[in-house]
Order: sequence, then structure tokens, then C-alpha cells
Amino acid sequence: MADKSQDTLTLRIKGMSCAACASRVERGLSSIDGVVRATVNLASNKASVEYASGTATPSDLIAAVEAAGYEAEVTSEEASDRDRERKERDAEIRRQRNLLVFTGILAFPLLWLMLAEMVSIPHPKILANPYFQMALATPVQFIGGWQFYRDSFNVLTHGSANMSVLIVLGTSAAYFYSAWVTLFGGPGTTGHMVYFETSALIIVLIIMGRMLEAIAKGRTSDAIRKLLGLKPRAATIVRDGNEIEIPVDDVAVGDIVLVRPGERVPVDGSVTEGFSTVDESMLTGESIPVDKKPGDEVIGGTVNRFGSFKFEASRVGRDTTLAQIVRIVEEAQGSKAPIQRLADVVSRHFVTAVVAVALVTFFAWYLLVDPGNFTKALIHSTAVLVIACPCALGLATPTAIMVGTGRGAESGILVKGGEHLERTHEIKVVVLDKTGTITKGEPSVTDIIPVGGMSQEELLRVVASAERPSEHPLGQAIVAHAGEKGLALHEALDFSAVPGNGIQATTGGMKVLAGTGKFLKANGVDISPVESLVTALESEGKTVTYAAIDGKAAGLVALADTIKDGSKEAVAALRHMGLRVMMITGDNRRTAQAIAKQVGIDEVFAEVLPENKAEEVAKLQREGLKVAMVGDGINDAPALATADVGIAIGTGTDVAIETADIALMRGDLRAVVAAINLSRATMRTIKQNLFWALIYNTLGIPLAAVGLLSPIIAGGAMAFSSVSVVTNSLRLRRFDPYRGIAGMTQGQEAGPRTVAAVER
Repeated sequence: MADKSQDTLTLRIKGMSCAACASRVERGLSSIDGVVRATVNLASNKASVEYASGTATPSDLIAAVEAAGYEAEVTSEEASDRDRERKERDAEIRRQRNLLVFTGILAFPLLWLMLAEMVSIPHPKILANPYFQMALATPVQFIGGWQFYRDSFNVLTHGSANMSVLIVLGTSAAYFYSAWVTLFGGPGTTGHMVYFETSALIIVLIIMGRMLEAIAKGRTSDAIRKLLGLKPRAATIVRDGNEIEIPVDDVAVGDIVLVRPGERVPVDGSVTEGFSTVDESMLTGESIPVDKKPGDEVIGGTVNRFGSFKFEASRVGRDTTLAQIVRIVEEAQGSKAPIQRLADVVSRHFVTAVVAVALVTFFAWYLLVDPGNFTKALIHSTAVLVIACPCALGLATPTAIMVGTGRGAESGILVKGGEHLERTHEIKVVVLDKTGTITKGEPSVTDIIPVGGMSQEELLRVVASAERPSEHPLGQAIVAHAGEKGLALHEALDFSAVPGNGIQATTGGMKVLAGTGKFLKANGVDISPVESLVTALESEGKTVTYAAIDGKAAGLVALADTIKDGSKEAVAALRHMGLRVMMITGDNRRTAQAIAKQVGIDEVFAEVLPENKAEEVAKLQREGLKVAMVGDGINDAPALATADVGIAIGTGTDVAIETADIALMRGDLRAVVAAINLSRATMRTIKQNLFWALIYNTLGIPLAAVGLLSPIIAGGAMAFSSVSVVTNSLRLRRFDPYRGIAGMTQGQEAGPRTVAAVER
């Protein structure tokens, strides 16, 4: 049996000029047997194709594109391919710029004549000579406009039509009519009865529009270029005690890499020696540098600020976090949001419809409105042809998606596709996992309560000394807290641990017990001096460790999984945005309620097993609610997959990136607010683009048909319609998704309130 495994291929398409081209290429690819999904992005000139490798081949896909009248080649993530694409784009910009200068110089006298006749200003008489006008307009038509003729011939011979066909029809009608009048005579052989300025100026304006569009489209991928610029070219590795500088692509897993102050970390790894501060803002969006010590992870592309350190490379090449981010952003930028379907349907039939309208316009003017006036009928039908612009429709969605996802990546928000960006703005409920999402996911000492005259510092020192050999998370948290306080600990002798109960050891000449109240009682300790304090601590969701010294109760150490910085602020901001916020956890009700109360959440799903979290999300969906699930991307994978939008919060681990629709590089809940802000801003931009593109064509074509727009004005409007859409999308580059989050927490009581607590 043939291998039906599914592959994904990215093709770079040459020759597309408008949305009708993209639609035709997409239909051609989709018609190939074995193709699961094909998406063509006009903004990036790329096609992403998912296909069954046992049925279709890359050669089949390239052949399908060529059959549609375009060129295609397989593209990759290699630096050489990226450089070639950039050079080709720069060459296209230079070509259009040179054509603009050439045609602009030739068309300027024609523009001068047109303006002179409109406002009665002096002009050289030779400008009115139709032969002189023809001499100027001919190079513009056939040198400047050759690209449109070539493109039109190509698509027409393949049974299609695009924007170039409309341009050629409109400008050729004006040019050849004027040439016929000039060469063979007829009614009106004077300058103002020929329309060379119409054909020439339309071509000049369209070339200008194409140049500006190429420049603007190049800027939509700035985020990718910035990310690629983070990768250093060389790395210093230590082998046999010698420091060797090698290309970063030659670094292997297990190599010991040296990073000096000011250098970029070349690949991912774990610090083995040294201390430093690393700026990770370019990947996480977090402006505060992060301290690094042995055992800490470092990410390739980040900047070492101060001290030198060595680390062991763990992920290199395509496996580094930076490479994964670039891959995700590229896939997202090439994806298609559902909102684009309308534009696709319109673009598919656009050119045919416009040609039909132009023909109706011609015959309506020639036969009915102004019978026998061939010139007027020709001019108005030409205006219809050149005002129409499916390009703006085709660029409205992909340019906004490209800029929005790129801006997200710069802010540490990785959106895996345009459909996820669109769905995020529709969510009504945000379900937050507790451990590792709202809280830090690790216990911390919150209270130290000594009895019998012992100080807090001394109680902490004794208990931490006894817990030093312990592997239990609570014991390690107590030892870590003592280390943060700078306390010198004693050696623990005769250490023993009773799983689920506690430990005992001799330290500093004292016999120490630490653990549950039941454990101390079993060892003959009277815990009544501290027992009355425990209820209050446990009601706050804290875990209490009893301590006894030499057989007498010495005090309590309370620990809790503490709230992350920003969690309370993020919850308030989400509620301010009109969203219901819920918490889901496997913890007992009392602990869950205590944590929820601290961050301002009223709806709590407690004592929910990991495998049941997805069912709780599904219940909300059955109520007709759009649900976002926020978790750490590991234990919450089923719930993340079930939710309308799965958001993995953390440090961009492999599991988080693989599971979630959106992966957040920050471990801060405020990044969830930022992701929703980014989605709303991007969708707002897409709707603005589609509105203006649709309104432009809906109003422009009828105005041209009834004679209220000259062909030159129509050509200028068409040329700049695409530029305006791309420029509007580029405004997202300046959008800060974190802006205003702090302000949302002001007067939060005025925001929508959730219902009373629900325990499940």
C-alpha cells in the first residue's frame, strides 16, 4: 500500500499580481489528488500545501501552479533561500522605481497639458500636437506597461483573467483609440480629442502603486527579519581546555559554550559555570533582565549583559527555541483566517464581473445615454476597468495577519495561525489552571510562627538544617527560604524520613522533628500549644509543617504555592474586558477558594482530575460559550485541545508550543490579556481593511459607470487602494499589546461581575 503520510510544503509563487491570481493558484493546487489543504498568501507570495506524500509529489504541485499560469519553486528556511527572496524583492522594488522614473518623465508633459486645459494656464503649443503626445505615450504604454501585457497574455492563455487584464483592456482602449484618431483622422483630430494622457498616466500611477505596495509588503515581514537577526553567526566552545570559535551551525548537542559580556547566546542550553544577567526581551517581550546561575536554562538569541558563563548546549539548529519561533511565525503568516472567505469568493469572480460591467457601461452610453458618442462611451467603460481593484480585497486579511502575528512574536506571543487569532477575539470565558498558571507552581514559606521564646530566625535555621537532606518539595522550600535569608545551616545527623509524615534528624546538638501533627503526636510530642493556630493558616490554603525540638513543640512553618506577580492584575483586566474568568484545579475546595479569592476569581472548579478538565471545558462550550483554556501546556493538554482557543503559558517549551493554539513565552498571566488585546486589534484592522476595500469597489465602479470619475482619477484611486490597505495593516507594528493593562484594573468593580462561586 502507498505511503499516505501527510507532509507540508511551502512554495514560492512568481507572477501573482492580485487576489484573482491567488485564488486561481489555490484552486489549482486544491484540485490535485492527495492535497488536503492549500493556502495561498498574496502578501508573501507563498503557498502552503498539506498533502498525502504517497499520492501527490512536489513535482505535481509545481506542475499545478504552472498549469494555472504561474511559476513555483520549493522554498525552505535556509538562510540562502531567505537572502535570495530578499534580493529578489529588492530587485523588484528597484525595477518598479526605474520604470516609474522613466514613465513619469515621459508622462509629465501630458499631465501638464491636461492641467493646462482644465485651469487655462499657459503651455507650449507642441503639447497639443497629437503626434507629439503619441510619441510620449507609446514608450509608456509598451515599455512601462509591458509587464501588464505579458502577465495578461500568460493568464489568458491559461483560461483565466486577473488585474493585469483589466489594466491592459482599459489603457489599450484609450491608447489605440487615440492612435487611430491621430494616424487615420476622424472626428476630432485636435489634441483634446485624443486620450494619450489617460493611458499614460494610468500606467504611471499603477506602477507607482506597485512600487509602494512592494515596499510596504516587504515591511510586513520585518518581524521575521528581526528574529533571524538575533541568531549569532559564531560561537565560542571549550574543547580540551581550549577556546575555539566555530560557526553557530556547527555547535553540537553537549558542547560546552562560553558566552562573554555583550555577546548573544548562540544556542539553547543549561548553565554549567558562572553567573550573569541575560536580556531575554527580544524573545519574551519581558524588559527586565533575568539572572542566570548554574542549572538555569538559557535561550539562543538572548543577550548576555554582564558576567561570563559557560553552558552545555541542549538544542541546536532547527531545534532551538528561536528556530521554532521563526517557524511558528512563518506558518502563522502564511495561514488564512476564516474572515478571508468573503474576499476569496468575491475575488474568484471579480474580473469577469468587472469586464461585464464595463461592456454594459459602454453600450449603455453609446446606445442610450449619449447615442453615437463612441468617445464618451469608451472613456466611461475604461474608467470602470481601471477603478476596479481585487488587490485590496486580497491583501486586506493576509497583511494584517502577517503584521499582527509578527508583532505578537516580538512581544512573546506565538500565535500558530490566523484562525486562532480570529477565534481569540470571540472568546467569552477564560478558564485558568491554578498550579503554574495563577500560582508559581512551587511551595514557598509564607509564615514562621515560633513558640516558647524562640525567634523566627532561629526556628527557621533549626528546621532548615534538619530538612537539608530531604528530597520532599516542602523541605526543599524551607531550605531555600533559609538560603534567601542568608542563614548558616548546621549539619543534619541521623536523618530519616517517613513518607507522607515528616523527617527527624539531629542538628546543632538538638533532636528535631518536622512534619504533620499526626507524626509529632506519634512521637510523643504535645502539639496543643500550636494546634489552635493551624486552622487559620489552612483556611488560607497553606500547608503547615509542625516543628518540635527535643520532644517539645517549637512552632509552625506554613508554606503555600504563592500567587505569581501580575496574576491579580491580569484577572482584573480580563474582567474589565467583559470576560468571565474561572479557575480549575485538582486541589481541595478550601485551598482553591483561598487562591481564587486572592486574585479575584468567583467561579471555581475544584478537585478536578487532569483527565476531567477537558470535560469541564466541553460543558461550557455546550452552553454556547466560546472558551479559552490557559494552562502550562503539559498536564492541561486535553483541556487545551478541547477549548476553542488553547493558550499555553510558560517559557515556550516543546509541549506548550505543540499543544496550544497560542504559546506565551512569558510565565506571566498578563500575557493572556496581551494576546486577547492583540487579537482584537488585528481583527479590528482586518475589518477596517475589508470595509474600505468593499466600499471602494462598491461605490467606485458605479460612479465610474455613470460618468462621475475620469479614467485618470480612477487609475490613481485603484493604484493607491492596495497601498492604503497595507499601510493600515502596518499600523499594527506600533501596537503594544501590554499597553493599558494596568489601567484596566482601576475601578475594576465597575466591570462585569461573575456569578457566585461554583465548586465542582
